[in-house]
Amino acid sequence: MCVSLCVCVVMSEKLVCVADYESMAKRVLPKAVFDYYCSGADQQETLADNTAAFSRWLLFPRVLRDVSSVDLSVSVLGQRISMPVCVGATAMQRMAHPDGEMATARATRAAGTGMMLSSWATSTIEEVRSSAGDGLLWMQLYIYKDRDLTLSLVRRAEEAGYKAIFVTVDTPYLGKRRDDVRNRFKLPPHLKMTNFGSAELAFSSAEGYGEDSGLAVYVAQAIDPTLCWEHIAWLKKNTHLPVVVKGVLRAEDALEALIHGVDGILVSNHGARQLDGVPATLDVLSGVVSAVAGRCEVYLDGGVRRGTDVLKALALGATAVFLGRPVLWGLACQGEQGVSDVLELMRDELHLAMALAGCCSLAEVNRSLVRRPEFTSRI
Repeated sequence: MCVSLCVCVVMSEKLVCVADYESMAKRVLPKAVFDYYCSGADQQETLADNTAAFSRWLLFPRVLRDVSSVDLSVSVLGQRISMPVCVGATAMQRMAHPDGEMATARATRAAGTGMMLSSWATSTIEEVRSSAGDGLLWMQLYIYKDRDLTLSLVRRAEEAGYKAIFVTVDTPYLGKRRDDVRNRFKLPPHLKMTNFGSAELAFSSAEGYGEDSGLAVYVAQAIDPTLCWEHIAWLKKNTHLPVVVKGVLRAEDALEALIHGVDGILVSNHGARQLDGVPATLDVLSGVVSAVAGRCEVYLDGGVRRGTDVLKALALGATAVFLGRPVLWGLACQGEQGVSDVLELMRDELHLAMALAGCCSLAEVNRSLVRRPEFTSRI
């Protein structure tokens, strides 16, 4: 189906939940692109569990509380945003829509929340800043073997007014994504990772990838597998921006992060795209929150698809959640408007969930609001 026809179909159909946007995106996008965005590692057990985990918790609402006014606003790293739903880093967004990350930045600013830009964006750090206006931007960072290159990305983010660095710590190598191997995934020839000068680092060379996923080869060639905690201290010394570690699942690692002076922790399993068989992020969130004990903010990504998912994550201690794939589905369907629609859908669902749970503000959301189901034996 051609893109123009798909857009007409989107305009004629009522999309009422994130799953609707995903279904439509599958119809709009080329198979290799949809597979890249959608797939997880290996058998995709963790991919399924990231979403299933939210169904393992039940909301336990309060009643007879005045919920005529519900305030969703929250502070993230000292910046006030309109809701605790932020846009996470997803790579190569111009595969989904010609405006790519710039459309996402405009929609995020209009929603009054923040956007994390991937180092592997198909729009430059500066282009996204220009599109976002005075919107809140954060920079996602990989530590490259070339340290000067790594720091050049940090400096550009600083100069462009980004407000934090989210350093990915779970990707010394790329997880095996079977669909990408089958498709021998690489960027379409008209696109590149625009924050890099050489064809090799921009992932725009057609050579050298063989029968494997091109991105797996790229990571093996460019990203530093020696990354350790000392590199977090190195990064802290080389930027005035807050540093958040992205990819923590264990309480012990959260404590180590605090020792090394991080400003935040993003509980993440990389959208289930790295090591299959790890826990769903929601299942380990409270352990990380308990270990941190209020000494830094804790965020969550992975599997968030509904407003009730957001509420459950907040009740288990997250300051905010980050959306990945849902934003891509909106972008694929209708560009900037599609991203705006997805963000407003999540806002409306969270507003309703909070009201029905008896919460007027995020200050009233706590652990008492969620419970695990209790099962009794019939024997």
